Amino acid sequence: MNYWTQSKDNIWVAAHRGWCSKYPENTMEAIKAAVEVGVDQIETDVRVTKDGELVLFHDPTVDRTTNGTGKVIDYTLEELRALDAGIHKGEEFKGYKVPTFIEFMDYMKTLPEITIDIELKEYPIDGHDAIAYDVCDRVLKIVDEYGFTDRVVINSFSNKLNEYVHEKYGNKYRQHVFYPMHKLKGEPAIDPYSYAYCCCVLGDKLIGTVISEQAACDYLTNRGVEPWGGAGIKDEATVDLAIERGVTLITCNNPDVVLELLRKKGKRTK
Repeated sequence: MNYWTQSKDNIWVAAHRGWCSKYPENTMEAIKAAVEVGVDQIETDVRVTKDGELVLFHDPTVDRTTNGTGKVIDYTLEELRALDAGIHKGEEFKGYKVPTFIEFMDYMKTLPEITIDIELKEYPIDGHDAIAYDVCDRVLKIVDEYGFTDRVVINSFSNKLNEYVHEKYGNKYRQHVFYPMHKLKGEPAIDPYSYAYCCCVLGDKLIGTVISEQAACDYLTNRGVEPWGGAGIKDEATVDLAIERGVTLITCNNPDVVLELLRKKGKRTK
């Protein structure tokens, strides 16, 4: 099955950490709501707990999105699941829990047409190399076991981790990197745009700098890399900009708004 049918005339929408403008990010509730509104892709983040469990979590600490404090990696899964991952967003979300990666994958198994963008958040820096590579290998092994190899893009801001995936697995997995180069952490040993499948541009830092936006999209397209829009795309002005620049997918926090705008502008086939 060819999952990857996005184009300039059929711009896909990915829900950034689920429908995170309305629901607590990276919760199953945010992910399910995004699916119900009609997204083509779910973008989420994977970290590891103290006892080695893979969980959906963006920040290195729990402070911003739960009622706890401290590093994710210093919590066991049981301790992490005891935190409230919804109350920061409002009383109506009280009691939401941090999902495991397996819980997410089990849900996605029921949705065979939706693709997945998995961002690896454990980086091989500051003596964390072994953990970062182990998490990466475990995530990819699970992806294969679920039969999702062709459904996912593997996403990281770390040049070192991106190169690890590329060198160990070759072209087995589609890789998602970022542009411009300074957004990636660490000096690259290999040109990341030589092996990337897609690349996020038109993020908050590029919106409004017209020359950089167009140059970025043209550069990537000419190198055979899919130009995707980042989460700074959220309203009619930025959606128009994304269409003009030629992106084929928009990752956004408010998929309801972005989907409706794309349909109105004839840039969706569904």
